[in-house]
Amino acid sequence: MEAISDEELVALQEQVEHVKKRISRVVIGSERVVKLMFISILTDNHILLEGVPGLAKTLLANEFSKNMGLQFKRIQFTPDMLPSDVTGNMIFDLELRKMLFRKGPIFTNVLLADEINRTPPKVHSALLESMEEKHVTVGGHTENLPEPFLVIATQNPIEQEGTFPLAEALMDRFLFRFLIGYPTVDEELRILKRNSDDDHRFEPMGREKILRLREQVKAVTVTDEILRYIVSIVRETRSDQRVFLGASPRTSYKFLHAAKANAFINGRDYVIPEDIRYLSGDILNHRLILNSEVILDDSRDPARISFRIINDILERVETPE
Repeated sequence: MEAISDEELVALQEQVEHVKKRISRVVIGSERVVKLMFISILTDNHILLEGVPGLAKTLLANEFSKNMGLQFKRIQFTPDMLPSDVTGNMIFDLELRKMLFRKGPIFTNVLLADEINRTPPKVHSALLESMEEKHVTVGGHTENLPEPFLVIATQNPIEQEGTFPLAEALMDRFLFRFLIGYPTVDEELRILKRNSDDDHRFEPMGREKILRLREQVKAVTVTDEILRYIVSIVRETRSDQRVFLGASPRTSYKFLHAAKANAFINGRDYVIPEDIRYLSGDILNHRLILNSEVILDDSRDPARISFRIINDILERVETPE
């Protein structure tokens, strides 16, 4: 695989910063989550955004796809949905006198799965195949999804009524779970003063460039010390007394590629410990199943308990030089 030139690294870093600034003019305070979306699409993964309604999650996904120059579709998940509403179905063509596959809204580059936890598990199962295998199977007919394919799912907090908790297998398919909180006072003031003028001179990244960048991310170098650092953090989640079930080996694999992508968009062709520490919370928080006693002690916000445990693990594990 060809080495990455310094010029390519600088050009990508500038483009990422430009996109972050453009989106942050529309969605105030979105710089970090936009970077995580970049990492997700460069590593062929997906991202889950969790927060109460009204925090611009849908707008954020729309703006990201527009700046990427990719096809965008949105599905509003509801309790009465069927898997075919997502994947598509087989129909009988009277003219041709045969069964044909009619594609569903999942056939796109960026799919916004809005309020994913408001639909039942049978729809989650249909989505799971698409996210992992990158294809859809209906009535024995298999159809590949377009590349790149990114699911940006939104979820209301599970304590709200009318929701279905996501199965662990589906949660594990999301590279990140990003918790969107209320804006600060300054951010909320900026929202009210927001100027919607757009920079029409900006050229979207485009499908071909994204696929090319994916190959370049694979060329980012990682030392054995960094590999051991990732494995040590992941294994520590399994031995912490507050965790009933820790992160799987698949997490280590995803962690490695996310760290490569983070280094890449920061203008480096090598991974450093700061890449690991920067991503740890968003990668691990939805992969820890906590002991019930820990949740009962602080039941107001279980996700924050996970972040506290991850921070403790980062303090315990020795950081490479």
